Amino acid sequence: MLMGPMDGVRVVEMGLWVAGPSCGGILADWGADVVKIEPLAGDPFRSIEWSYPDNVNPPFELDNRGKRSLALDIRDDRGLAVVHDLLAMADVFVTNYRPAGLERAGLDYSSLADRYPQLIYAQVTGYGLGGDERDRAAYDMGAFYSRGGIGAAITPDGNDMPYPRSGMGDHMTGLAAAAGVSAALFHRARTGEGQQVSTSLLRLGAYMYGWDQNVSARLDVDAEPVTRSQPPNPLLNGYRCCDNKWIWLLGLEADRHWPNVAAALGRPDWEHDPRFDSIEQRMKHSAELVAAMDEVIVTKAREEWAPILDRHGVWWAKVQSTLEMRSDPQAHAAGCYVKAPTAEGQMVDMVATPVDFGSTPWDVSGAAPELGQHTELVLMELGKDWDEIEHLKADGVIS
Repeated sequence: MLMGPMDGVRVVEMGLWVAGPSCGGILADWGADVVKIEPLAGDPFRSIEWSYPDNVNPPFELDNRGKRSLALDIRDDRGLAVVHDLLAMADVFVTNYRPAGLERAGLDYSSLADRYPQLIYAQVTGYGLGGDERDRAAYDMGAFYSRGGIGAAITPDGNDMPYPRSGMGDHMTGLAAAAGVSAALFHRARTGEGQQVSTSLLRLGAYMYGWDQNVSARLDVDAEPVTRSQPPNPLLNGYRCCDNKWIWLLGLEADRHWPNVAAALGRPDWEHDPRFDSIEQRMKHSAELVAAMDEVIVTKAREEWAPILDRHGVWWAKVQSTLEMRSDPQAHAAGCYVKAPTAEGQMVDMVATPVDFGSTPWDVSGAAPELGQHTELVLMELGKDWDEIEHLKADGVIS
């Protein structure tokens, strides 16, 4: 089995829902041994299986495949002692518990740094580690999409805010945390020193649309929402075809691409039309040009436009649904999907984590675990005998 660049790295994850566990999931895909510590009731992320048919939970499977589950009550001193036994053997600790809760348990970085000086402590939060609101409850729809300014930036005045897809900010934040862990492990390999790595949903919200945020930071102006009927550059816009499918033109270098677009649409006269002959004029007459392009593009199906646009050297992309992407040969060639096992022993297609390695290719090492599936095995690896494990189970410290 392919193991990946994190083979031999031991990770303890104490995370809930998505932003923390997605970091652990990436590290597990890359070959790390990830022990997921769950409360006795389980990661609440498990509870959304009611949303999907056949009692499966594809989102949970994506972010938790290849991990081992240890169900543990850390409020009990014996349960907390197990956490410390794991940390003593770990390279990385990943958590997205709120800072105050970690402090109450003595699992914050300040409490652990001297005890485990080589440990990489990866902390994911909603709003960061400082400030009055560091312990405010957060999901990505709140800290990333809403508070981070993204929803407002894509909502034109008078329109309803688009409803975000779940997990977008979580997965970006988890990927950032995994990158931070990788850099910290590199630093430790050179110096022997562990350190804290931190990121937040709010921070990733700012970075994801950093162009707008940097304009606001530098020039003190707000991001202006854009509508497709009047974009700054009509050549960087979406258009509906007669089969109700969409294409997205990619003429970012507007004047360079304009002659090709005009020719492809069968309107070479537009190239030198004084209303449209420069990006400044096209911006000034944006609504007029978009309406004119709409009238042309809606006369053909997308598959009719495809060879025409390609023949004229127009840069463009299909606007695809998830099912269309699922059957897109290029998506498979790009490695967007990976074969992964399920708890029932089947091999199915799942979404791949988004980085490949030429010399240390990775593979999915296992299914998402059942709650507490590996509790006894992990405790035995820590040197606990069967009698002690039975006592912990009888006392409700483990399940």
